[in-house]
Amino acid sequence: MRITILTLFPSVINEYINSSIIKRAIDNDNCAIEVVNFRDFSENKHKKVDDYQFGGGGGMVLSLQPIVDAIKFYKKENSKVILLTPSGKKYKSSFAKELSLEKHLIFIAGHYEGFDERLNNYVDEEISIGDYVLTGGELPALVIVDSIVRLIPNVISKESLISESFEDNLLDYPVYTKPIDFEGHKVPEVLIGGNHKSIEEFRYKSKLAKTKLNRYDLYKEHIKNKKGINNE
Repeated sequence: MRITILTLFPSVINEYINSSIIKRAIDNDNCAIEVVNFRDFSENKHKKVDDYQFGGGGGMVLSLQPIVDAIKFYKKENSKVILLTPSGKKYKSSFAKELSLEKHLIFIAGHYEGFDERLNNYVDEEISIGDYVLTGGELPALVIVDSIVRLIPNVISKESLISESFEDNLLDYPVYTKPIDFEGHKVPEVLIGGNHKSIEEFRYKSKLAKTKLNRYDLYKEHIKNKKGINNE
């Protein structure tokens, strides 16, 4: 997979992708990530990339020309262009799986008051990571890239992917390590007994309980799907 990130602050992106699992994925040729400052595409003699908005109002708006020219330069037949914006489709785990199958993703991380609305004519998808506003699109870009890269084959173990949160609309089960007793807080006895069937049952019940308490919306979806399977 190839990922291109268009941003005004490349250092923010580079600092993150040059560490941990993403760096290892890049080093192992599981993916390639290029970070592009779209200011470099500005035709303005001062490399200006924003301007006042028509109709008045606070904040500067990102101009079309630099971003569109950057898109045209990097976009290929198999590219998918994604605009990071609060008005986009809300991001979730299933979306990450879909994007991880793409050959080339181009992310546009904005700043200031936002984008010229006509930019939508040059993008394939609008994505929001939540119902809140950030100062820029760099963090959303990194959130999505991180969630995608880990799904690429050979980046992390298949076992980790199978048991993690949001699989089957359930949060992940609680995990423990040594010591068994820490200031009176003990590891559940079932996890150290060696009975794998009992451990599986405990973990599933724990996932159900945690999801019901913290994400009742997911819990209801899981129960509905489970009933549907049982009725087939």
